Amino acid sequence: MNLESRYRAACDRADVARGRLRLTADDAKARITPARLKQDAKDGLGNAVSNSLSNMKAKALQRPVATGAAATAFGLFLFRRPLAALFGRLYVRFTHNPELSETE
Repeated sequence: MNLESRYRAACDRADVARGRLRLTADDAKARITPARLKQDAKDGLGNAVSNSLSNMKAKALQRPVATGAAATAFGLFLFRRPLAALFGRLYVRFTHNPELSETE
């Protein structure tokens, strides 16, 4: 192989590599567009939520008593102030005896 044919082969390989680089750059450019990133994020989040819900469902079916206790505790935590107000009113109602009024 003479020097000129090796040079032409090197130029051909360089052209092929340059074309691959250009295609890779175009693909990367298309992947980082805002619409594509938004769609990828939506897909990833949807898959993650779906997987976590199916895992939670499987765990809840394995331990229904623990799941019920956790749900009850969470509900009590969320409604702690209204429940405290309710029990406070009930306590006042049941302990207030108008027959033992201090104004008599």
